[in-house]
Amino acid sequence: MINIIKGTFTAICILAFSTVFGQNGTIRGKVTDNATGEELIGVSVLIKGTTTGAVTDFEGTFQISLAPGTYDLQISYVSFETMTISDVLVEPNKITLFENVRLREAVAELDEIVVTAKVIRDSESALLTIKRKSTNVLDGISAQNFKKIGDGDAASAVKRVTGVSVQDGKYVFVRGLGDRYTKSILNGMDIPGLDPDRNSLQMDIFPTNVIDNLIVLKSFTSDLGADFTGGVINIETKDFPEERISKIGISAGYNPSMHFNGNYIKYDGGSTDFLGFDDGTRDIPTNGFSKIPFRTDALTNPGDAATFSQILNNFNPQLTAMKASSLMDYGVNLSLGNQRPKGRFTIGYNLALSYKNSTEFFQDTEFNRFGKGDTPDVIELQQFESQVGDYGVNNILMAGLGGFAVKTSKSKFKMSALHLQNGESKAGIFKFVNTDQGANFDALQHNLEYSERTMTNLLLNGTHSFGSKGSWGVDWKVSPTRSKIVDPDIRFTRFRTDGGTFRVSTESGLPERIWRFLDEQNLAAKVDATKEYKINGRTAKLGFGTGYVYKQRDYNIENFQILPGNTAFTGNPDELFFPQNLWSTQNTNGVTYDPQFIPTNPNKYDANIKNTSFYVSNEFNAFKNLKMIVGVRAENYEQRYTGENQNGDKFDNAMVLDALDFFPSANLIYSLSENKNLRFSYSKTIARPSFKEASFATILDPLSGRTFIGGFFNDINVATGEEIWDGKLKATDIHNFDLRYEIFQPGAQTISVSAFYKTFSNPIEIVQYVQAANNFQPRNVGDGQVIGGEVEFRQNLSALGRLFENLSLTSNVTITESRIDMSATEFLSRQQNARDGERIKNTRDMAGQAPYIVNAGFMYDGLNNGLQAGLFYNVQGRTLQDVGISNRPDVYSVPFHSLNFNANKSFGQDDKLQLGINISNILGDFKEQQFKSFGAQDQFFSRLNPGTTIGVSLGYKL
Repeated sequence: MINIIKGTFTAICILAFSTVFGQNGTIRGKVTDNATGEELIGVSVLIKGTTTGAVTDFEGTFQISLAPGTYDLQISYVSFETMTISDVLVEPNKITLFENVRLREAVAELDEIVVTAKVIRDSESALLTIKRKSTNVLDGISAQNFKKIGDGDAASAVKRVTGVSVQDGKYVFVRGLGDRYTKSILNGMDIPGLDPDRNSLQMDIFPTNVIDNLIVLKSFTSDLGADFTGGVINIETKDFPEERISKIGISAGYNPSMHFNGNYIKYDGGSTDFLGFDDGTRDIPTNGFSKIPFRTDALTNPGDAATFSQILNNFNPQLTAMKASSLMDYGVNLSLGNQRPKGRFTIGYNLALSYKNSTEFFQDTEFNRFGKGDTPDVIELQQFESQVGDYGVNNILMAGLGGFAVKTSKSKFKMSALHLQNGESKAGIFKFVNTDQGANFDALQHNLEYSERTMTNLLLNGTHSFGSKGSWGVDWKVSPTRSKIVDPDIRFTRFRTDGGTFRVSTESGLPERIWRFLDEQNLAAKVDATKEYKINGRTAKLGFGTGYVYKQRDYNIENFQILPGNTAFTGNPDELFFPQNLWSTQNTNGVTYDPQFIPTNPNKYDANIKNTSFYVSNEFNAFKNLKMIVGVRAENYEQRYTGENQNGDKFDNAMVLDALDFFPSANLIYSLSENKNLRFSYSKTIARPSFKEASFATILDPLSGRTFIGGFFNDINVATGEEIWDGKLKATDIHNFDLRYEIFQPGAQTISVSAFYKTFSNPIEIVQYVQAANNFQPRNVGDGQVIGGEVEFRQNLSALGRLFENLSLTSNVTITESRIDMSATEFLSRQQNARDGERIKNTRDMAGQAPYIVNAGFMYDGLNNGLQAGLFYNVQGRTLQDVGISNRPDVYSVPFHSLNFNANKSFGQDDKLQLGINISNILGDFKEQQFKSFGAQDQFFSRLNPGTTIGVSLGYKL
């Protein structure tokens, strides 16, 4: 019995000890130099009156585990003023966080500075310090701001940054420049997104609770890749979460015009469509066949006849889009993260998983083609094609982001992985009218499409600090990526309906079945080193490094025209593949296929890129208040191509781009005072053609009927014999000049005024193709210029009285004027097709450059009631999208006035429950593009109605 009592007592003591020990709280923070914004290494952080404490590591961070209670924290460092933070409350199993403790350099013998814990907990000051002391012209938004506004993903958040606009809810453009001149990177590394032909990474895949900062760099320094002009958006994920993250969330969205609509258009797919990939339902029918016979082969060879018939029967017979009721949007997400000390190491991890299922239904959508009349006295545009109808889209996006990091006092190692799985199904029914060149007819059109996309990225990163007070720094990164796109069995069927009958003809376009395959592998690696030293007693920093990028793409399109033979139709597209209508040895006039990719296939190519880079830079103070950052980057860029053109000419690893370029940069920062900067920067950058652009590929968008033509095709006016485009696509050289005046005020308030000027040599733009209607091609056009200005302010309204102390106003406006000096062929073409009274200038707007962007926000931050809300407005001015030529008029986007509301409310103990509400496109604006021509009424190129969506999200911290 005594032994039992002893054992029980011992167990109770152990349990009590474990409980007390397990209920410790943690003080965690980061110490920076108030003057420079840089991390301070080796700072002593002590609990006042004790020997308990910590020393900051090479990132300026510290962590102390303590029993619950209230403490005073003393922070001291040689040649800096000692700071005491009083009344620091430590609670069991909780983190007390000081994100940005700023020490001031000691200028005299003073008593220590004493502040309260409440005062030191600022929100945006860390980011503003980065912005104030950055070597680049930059803007950004921090994790603290995400929490205020309630943004769920990076795309929602980044639209509030000066000069930024978001396209399709996910792709980001800077200063009104299109995707070609804007680049997205993840943790400082270039990775492809779900669309490898874009520079912009899809931003809506990143939940804000795993993001540390979103930084938009608007000026170039030599440590960055030279292939950007408008800006670089760097998404920095958290490797060491400041606080434990354990959150699950659900979301739902309702659009009255799109959801629970019985007229929604869809088609039957596979059993795994809801997971974002095809289960084989859409496999190409020629799989397993070494030979694909033609109809002529089948008529003369019994073996080919059997194969021909078997392939025909392997085609999925469904061609009809059908009506059904649509579901609303919904999604789930899970986030986990934490950091823990383990002896001499600190271990951090992050995990984010998300699933989104969204449905869109666009009714009375228009895709039109207009042109100029045959004679100059015809002012109004002539309609050549009209396509009006409805289509539905179901989009599945699954994303997984995981990271693991280990840190010592002098080094950090990080590994992160990102996987994206996306499946998008489209179905549409359209009325089609053709009035071009005498081929007048009406038609009924059915479209069925599916696209499956995957992207997997791995990042390995090491950061090291050496020497006295970390005077040497080395950072290395290796990042392999694999991207795949499969568009299996795109089905296009158009029946002529004029004359009261249904028939398929070459005039209306023969039915097509299309399979597209893209497989791309990327490897990016870089090493950056810095060395601090002294010039005239002032700290300077030498930077140098090297990088290597390799990309390999295999691309192929295999398309089949479907020939109707003498089959009679009643208007049901499925009739094309009724067994009794298919070709056989008993029905040799039945439906057949014609493989368009045999014997030549310009849509099959292999291409690769090698880009080796070196750079050196120096950051120093020429005078006390003048910082200079000068550098030069060298990039040896090689792009090769293997494929053939439509004439059967073959290219075997042919060099299509080969250049060693040097990219100088200079950034000057003059500190007018501690909170005022004047900045100037100059740099040279480049914009290179993508794999798709530097090809002979012809890629049809069956939904709109428009075709992308690779830039290697030349374009000759058949009527005149004039060569309009020579097919020699070149890179674009850009010179950039930036000037900015910025003021930083207390409470994360700021005002900045910027001006910028850019020159473009051989800019690449999308031009309408003369040889074929509704075709668009990337080409080098005449030299260009952009001049613009930006104004930004963030202002708390507390000056208006206590009722307004929780309200703030943010606004940023970018205004630009662009000009392209037209090439001789474009200028002549415009003169020859001028309308009566029209005066043709030798300049025009630059394609893709918006004349203005306006972002404005009105926010409420309830510090004590857990409510944050905001009303946000965004608009981008009328922008030239596709350049006209010959009788093809220019195509401009129409300003889309986006007004959105976000609200986020926390409930319960420790604010564990969070409810979010957002309303997008409150004004109900349409997304439109229009043809514009001198004196004529604008006509729609495309028009769709996104409607207004009401979203609700619910999150719970576990």
